[in-house]
Amino acid sequence: MNQRIKFILILLSLAAAITLAVFGYRALSGHYDEKTPPKAAAQEANPAADFTVVDADGNSVKLSDFFGKPIIINFWASWCGPCLSELPAFDLAYQSYGDEIVFLMVNLTDGYSETVSGVTAFVQENGYSFPVYFDTQYEGAESYNVSSIPLTVLIDKDGNLYQSHLGAMREETLRTYIGNLLGVSE
Repeated sequence: MNQRIKFILILLSLAAAITLAVFGYRALSGHYDEKTPPKAAAQEANPAADFTVVDADGNSVKLSDFFGKPIIINFWASWCGPCLSELPAFDLAYQSYGDEIVFLMVNLTDGYSETVSGVTAFVQENGYSFPVYFDTQYEGAESYNVSSIPLTVLIDKDGNLYQSHLGAMREETLRTYIGNLLGVSE
């Protein structure tokens, strides 16, 4: 066979493979829309794992202390770029919905790169109004198998896991989750 024909056949095969890959990807991932989180389907009760953290005054606080209202837990650290990108959205949401939803902004406080005093100063310097809790014993991180941050866990008013979101969240997505938790359309 002529070199030119071989080359054309190889190019056509490559183009067909790329076309199949593109259409296959679109077909398999068509259900995913980054802008709008999925609404959780009606599901059986899945109780949220309880854990204890400390507040800025050193008082122990348990997750279960807040059952009765929807809860949004955000595991984060001040050295985490994606965490920092979503903190303003969480602060705005806290200002808007802090009476209806409990926001637990749980800092993974290791005592070295993250300290209670350093994180408290960071929050004050940036003017954030949400309450920060410190996971100094990594009890919350272990309870929710946190291996990557930011991780946001949503819990319904009855103390059941509703949904979780790994990675930085945009404000629109957070508001949709809040609407879902409150049972209203955002």
